[in-house]
Parts: sequence; C-alpha cells; structure tokens
Amino acid sequence: MVKSAYACGLPTRPPAFEPYQWSSESPLESPQTWLVVGDDLSADQAISLAKMGVGMIWQGDFHNARQLLIAMSKRLANKRQAAQLLKKPILERFHIHRLHQSQRLNMLSKLLIPVDETYKIHLQRAPEVRQVLSHVWGPLAQQAKLISLRELLGFIGAFEWFKNGLDLKEDFIAPAPLNKIHPAYGVFSPLRGEYLSLIHQAPIDDLAQDAIAFDIGVGTGVISAMLLRRGFSHVVATDSEERAIECARDNLNRLELADKVTLLQCDLFPPSKANLIVCNPPWLPGKARSNIEKAIFDENSHMLKGFLNGLKNHLEPQGVGWLIMSDLAEKLGLRAGHELRQWIANAGLEVVQVIHTKARHAKAMDKTDPFYEARSQELTSLWRLKLAKTTQTAP
Repeated sequence: MVKSAYACGLPTRPPAFEPYQWSSESPLESPQTWLVVGDDLSADQAISLAKMGVGMIWQGDFHNARQLLIAMSKRLANKRQAAQLLKKPILERFHIHRLHQSQRLNMLSKLLIPVDETYKIHLQRAPEVRQVLSHVWGPLAQQAKLISLRELLGFIGAFEWFKNGLDLKEDFIAPAPLNKIHPAYGVFSPLRGEYLSLIHQAPIDDLAQDAIAFDIGVGTGVISAMLLRRGFSHVVATDSEERAIECARDNLNRLELADKVTLLQCDLFPPSKANLIVCNPPWLPGKARSNIEKAIFDENSHMLKGFLNGLKNHLEPQGVGWLIMSDLAEKLGLRAGHELRQWIANAGLEVVQVIHTKARHAKAMDKTDPFYEARSQELTSLWRLKLAKTTQTAP
C-alpha cells in the first residue's frame, strides 16, 4: 500500500492542494482524508483506499489514470452479486441495484484530478478541457478544483454530444442540416426518439390555428420546436432549471425560432391559459442522486402530480393536455397499475385517448440488463387529457 501521512486520517489536504476546492455534481460528501497518488497505484490499492473514504489526488499520467479507473470499475462489477440479484423479485432487485450503483459511484468518485483556476490540468498527456468546463461550470473559476475523474470524463463526453448535436427526423423540427438538437450537460437528451414520434403523430384537430401552447419542463427545447412545426403560433416554455432554459434558448436560436417561444424559469405553469399543454416529466418515482438524474427520477411523483393538478387552472375550456409517460414504473412495481388513472380523475380530468409505442432503446433489447423483462415490454404513451364535464361546469 502507498504510504503517506495523509492516508492516516488527517482531515487536511496535502499542502500543495490546500487551495483546491472539492467539486462534485453528485451529492457526495467531500473526502476527509487525502492522499497524493501516481502511476504506481494499483486498482486493488485504489479500491481499498476508496472504501476507507480517501480522496486520491492523481499526479501521474492522465491516460494511466483513465486505465486505472477502468480497472477499478471492472473489479467492482461483481458477477456473483449480479447473478444473485436476478433471483430477487423485480422491485427488490431495483432497490438493491440502485444501492449497489450508489456505492460503486461513491468509490469510483474518489480518484480525483486537480484543475487550476484557468481550467487547465497540469498532468502528462492531459486533454485541453477549458471549453468543456466552461460549458459545465460557466466562466473561469475563482478557485482551483479537485474533480472526480469519472465525472470529468462524463463532462467531456457530454460536451461532444453538445458540439455535434443529435440528428432528428427532418419532419420533427426542420429540414437538414437544421434537424439537430444540441443537449447541454445536465439537460435531458432526446435520445429516445419514440416519445418524439408520439408528439409528431398525436391529433391536434384545430387546436393549432393561431393558438398558444405550453411546454412544461422545456429541457432542450425540442418539444417547443416540434409544436411550432405542427402549426402553433407561439409556445410558452417553462423549466425550474437555469441550465435547461439556457439550453433551450441555444437550440431555438440555432433553429431561428427564438422569437416564437417565451422561456420562463419557474416551477411548472406560467400564469395564463393555453389550448395545448404538454409535459414529459421524469418517468420513475424516486429520489435523484444527482442533477442529471432529475430528468429520470421524480421524488414522490411531485412533477407528475403537479402537472395533472394544475391543468384545470391553465387549460382553455376546450383545450387538451398531453402527458408523455412510460409504464416502466408500473412494470418495476414502483407505481401501482391503477394509480395514474386515479390521479388523472382526482385532478378533474378525463382521458380522451392514449397512444402507445414500444420502447426501442438499447436496454430494451439487452438480455443481460437486470431489468430486461420489464424494459422489453415497456410502452411509452401520450395521454390526451381534457377537463372533466364536472370541472368545466363547476362555478
């Protein structure tokens, strides 16, 4: 084992790294014990230190650090544990899997890269990351940072998606070469195209004739762009996250649609009414462990229930709400099969139509995925909702 006084429980960082600030997008606690490590550190040693909560400040070759992280990840992939997991009921399996993921993330996040206040990494063969970190963190920092290598690699990958953009079908938002959406880091990416197909095909009747639509939870702005392409004159789009608002603004500017969309940073609805209100909330009830997971997990179904309960105050009398949901939560046992329809009824709404499509993403085809039996049967649905007659006639 690498020997150092800083691996013996001392709370302070090594003197050279005292000015460096611990930084993480995930709600992980800062290490209280620190150790400077380099190319002679083995994966087994790194895992032992990580289990003790030691923050390992890398001072070797950057590419070697990447190889070490890969080796750690492989050792932490416990095949026996995975095999035992498959014997559990699917709901119990889900919670155990989430716990294992959290523990694994915590350990892999202990391998740290120093980044100075100009967003430069002073390591051999280190990449240039100024553009990457400016995209995630904004203007140059006032303080040097210690960032998990795992998180840094995630930033780099996300920035490539942002630069290159995602190609969408030409009739979704614009003809080529403008048929791209550029997802910013931390904003839900429209990689799963099946829900976009539902928005493209859902009946709008005469709703779009000079009408205004609301896009609740705007994300990248892709739904707003699609609604304009389908004939709506203006969209009011909201999101509680500043990153999403800026990402949507960037995409709408690229598409030359910014003057047709009003972007508001707020929770759920703007203070007015619309003929069509669309929401694609996170599909799984549960607590998000990071900002990225907020696009997947909706604790206590807060956004879903908020959207349903708010529709009656924001829909025009003959207006329609579109709720885009997957039934994966039901198939995993996270939500009872009848609950969604009950929440819709309790909110004073009626179901006009439900349009389904099968999941076509990679995990739905992957028989090695621990939730393959649920994912392979998953349906993504667009629920067309209107005000119940009792709601319309209520004083």
